[in-house]
Amino acid sequence: MKIVGYHDSVGPRLGVVTGDQVVDLQAVDPLMPNDLGALLSRMNGDLTPLADKIARAPAAARRPLEGLRYGLPVARPGKIICLGFNYLDHVKEGTQRDNIPKFPTIFLRCLTSMVPHEASIIRPRVSEQLDYEGELVAIIGKRVKHLTPDTALACIAGYSCCNEGSVREFQRHTTQFGLGKNFDRTGGFGPWMVTADDLPPGGKGLKLTTRLNGQTMQSDTTENMMFPLIETLVYATQAMTLEPGDVIITGTPSGVGFARKPPVWKKPGDVCEIEIEGIGVLRNPVEAEMG
Repeated sequence: MKIVGYHDSVGPRLGVVTGDQVVDLQAVDPLMPNDLGALLSRMNGDLTPLADKIARAPAAARRPLEGLRYGLPVARPGKIICLGFNYLDHVKEGTQRDNIPKFPTIFLRCLTSMVPHEASIIRPRVSEQLDYEGELVAIIGKRVKHLTPDTALACIAGYSCCNEGSVREFQRHTTQFGLGKNFDRTGGFGPWMVTADDLPPGGKGLKLTTRLNGQTMQSDTTENMMFPLIETLVYATQAMTLEPGDVIITGTPSGVGFARKPPVWKKPGDVCEIEIEGIGVLRNPVEAEMG
C-alpha cells in the first residue's frame, strides 16, 4: 500500500495510491487524520484496516495521481533521525577513511530542512557546496523503547526515499556537522510511504540509484549497509523513545559529489532523482535561494 501526503484547495490531505488514482482518506472518513504520524498513532501502527475502506471508497473520493501537489509523507514527524557513514565505500571516499565507525553515527535533521516530491530544493546563498545523498527512509509506526533484534522490525510502518542534502562547507566547519545538514529546504523526502508488508524485512537488498540531470551518480543496494536497520533501531532506542511518524534516514552509499574530481555540486536548474526499488522515484529540481 502506498500512502501519500498531498495538498488541495482545502489544505493538507492523506491518500492511498491505487494505480493512477489517489483515494482521499478524509473523503472516505471525515474523522481520519490528515497526517500519517497521527494516523499511525490512532491505529497503533497497523494500517491493514485501510484496505477495506479503500475498496469501498466512492468515486467522489478518488482523484488523478497526475497533477497531485505532493506533501511530505509524514507532515509533522516528531524526530528525523539520520545515519552517517553507513556504507563502507562511502566512508572510504571521505575524510573518515581511516576511522571506520564501530557504532551507528546518529544526528538529527529539522523539519524545515525537508521538501516533498517535486518541490524545489534550495541552494543557499552562502555556499555552492550543496551535495546529493540518496537514502532509504524507515517510518516508525508505534511507540517503542529498548528494542531487541527480535522486536525491532515490528515497529516499522513503511519506507520512503530521501535526498539527504548537505551543505558540505558548513558541515565541516566543526566536528558537529548538524548545521550543514539543516539548511532550509535542502533535503527531499517522498514521494510516499510504501507499507512494510510490500517490501523485504528491514528494507534489505533494495537497489538505490541517484541521478543528477539523468546521469547516474550513486548505485548500490541497501544490502551493503554497515549498520542494518535492526541494529540501528536497537542502538537508538537505548537512548530514545521512538514515536509514530518518526523518521529514520539510513545513510548514503558512495558516489557523492564532494568525493568526485572535480567535485560535483547541485546548482540551480539541476534535477536530482532518488530511485529505490519497490518504492519509486523522488524527484526535486534545484533553485537558488532568493535574496
